[in-house]
Amino acid sequence: MAGLEGKVALVTGAASGIGLAIARKFAQQGIRVTLSDIDVKRGSTVAGELPEAHFQAADMASADDLQQLVAQTLDREGRIDILVNNAGIQHVAPITEFPEAKWRQILEIMLTAPFLLTKAVLPGMYAHRWGRIINIASVHALRASAFKAAYVSAKHGLLGLTRVTALEGGEHGVTCNAICPSYVRTPLVEKQIADQARVHGIPESEVVEKIMVAEGAIHRLLEPEEVAQLVTYLCTDAAKSITGSAQLIDCGWTAR
Repeated sequence: MAGLEGKVALVTGAASGIGLAIARKFAQQGIRVTLSDIDVKRGSTVAGELPEAHFQAADMASADDLQQLVAQTLDREGRIDILVNNAGIQHVAPITEFPEAKWRQILEIMLTAPFLLTKAVLPGMYAHRWGRIINIASVHALRASAFKAAYVSAKHGLLGLTRVTALEGGEHGVTCNAICPSYVRTPLVEKQIADQARVHGIPESEVVEKIMVAEGAIHRLLEPEEVAQLVTYLCTDAAKSITGSAQLIDCGWTAR
């Protein structure tokens, strides 16, 4: 992972789960990382445990918060070298029962916010002729599951944004890729077990086996650190020609 020391990174949704694993991995590589989340207490605590890291609270549905987040992350040279769009929420319900407000919230957090942050950091990346944008998508950027209309739509859209960003950024030394994991052992996944059980009519104890890992050739949940390893690799010069891709880490789900 050589060549990353001194880079400046912004990771959203970084107080726990995948985002925190990425922030920790970045810090190990000497990257100066800003962790952002709405969980101020936990975010501040975990950022304080990492070298050259700081926490900036931000609501991904607030354009003002996003603007402030970028301003607080920029270094003295006006650089943000790496952007990881990871923040997300989930809501499980049939389309006929899906609240419009929840639909709009999920799209704001998981698609509009990555667009606005990408728009904000690209000029600096272009000026410095180097940049890495990693969008944490999902296997649901390529596949659909019932009862997740907003989440699946947002992740499909995020993959589209990834590809357009890659096309526009290529001549400026900027790459953009999407990571598409299957279910990862995170608080977001754990919180949806009860809803999954309800809509599928099965006991909560059967959700992981029958819903979350059933489609894969390898029947297990991913660990956040596995995703963090792939994200970090994509930031290195060894991956400088990988762009516009949907990087699968899905235990063989899409092999079917």
